Amino acid sequence: MHRLKEVVIVEGRYDKNALSQVVDAVIIETGGFGIFNDRQKQRLLRTLAETRGLIVLTDPDGAGFVIRNFIKGCVDPRLVKHAYVPDLRGKERRKASPSKEGKLGVEGMRPQVLLDALRRAGACFLDEEEAGKSGEPIRKADLYACGLLGKDGSKTRRQQLIRKLDLPEHLSSDALLDVLNAIMTKEEFLSFSREDLPDTPEE
Repeated sequence: MHRLKEVVIVEGRYDKNALSQVVDAVIIETGGFGIFNDRQKQRLLRTLAETRGLIVLTDPDGAGFVIRNFIKGCVDPRLVKHAYVPDLRGKERRKASPSKEGKLGVEGMRPQVLLDALRRAGACFLDEEEAGKSGEPIRKADLYACGLLGKDGSKTRRQQLIRKLDLPEHLSSDALLDVLNAIMTKEEFLSFSREDLPDTPEE
């Protein structure tokens, strides 16, 4: 499994599942066209672009290019790389019929095809060159220690953190962990939790 520095943007959960078998990376879904009206997620993409850089990997159909072009308009293009999968005819196994254009989407691509697309885009593979921030990652145990998981009031405390960081309110704890690791070091997270949030709930 290859580790990526950049955050990868895909359209939906099946694309995310396919890509997760190929790379160890923060992967964000646009929710299809949902990104158009989701200002919180747009802000999140801008934040991630500034801290890690983005790679946009959408389906090769017209809808995929509409989403790709929208992201070009809301994120500094200097911080975005574009990965393209080839036009291959067919349908994904889970679907009863092919897409409108009859092309395979990201979820239907072989792992090597996805890896090649990322390489062509200029993705930074952390296991191939030293890059990105170093140090110990933020783990679920850290969320627990800071009262953000598994304690009375943890949900409220997570929402306070999400609001202070201007993140999408519906982030799961796993997704929040991914985003935190993308935008700050463990030391920065612990300092932020101590200084910018109310006292940690007692165990």
